[in-house]
Amino acid sequence: MGTPEFGNSFEQLVLMELTAFRAYRDPDMDITFWRTSSGLEVDFILGAMEVALEAKAKRRISSRDVAPLRALAGEHSVKRAIVVSLEDEPRTLADGIMVLPWQRFLDQLWNGEII
Repeated sequence: MGTPEFGNSFEQLVLMELTAFRAYRDPDMDITFWRTSSGLEVDFILGAMEVALEAKAKRRISSRDVAPLRALAGEHSVKRAIVVSLEDEPRTLADGIMVLPWQRFLDQLWNGEII
């Protein structure tokens, strides 16, 4: 944990679950990403800006971690913004961005509560 390789693997785990969900439950769901010219990037956009997801292999999400989601929300109408993380408990930040432990995210995804 804490290495770039672990972070990349965590992001890949989230992508594989999203891809499996799309294959089994919602074949028409788009999975894309968003990036600014300055380099801010949101890992996953589901549908037509229905859900914006950041995968962060961190035990505590900071304001800096959600900067890409805030930038996206400033340019587009995003229905839900979520950070999938290693935090122990779910929480909602002041601007409505949800921080979900990865296990809770997967449960909610497969229960149809994310999209």
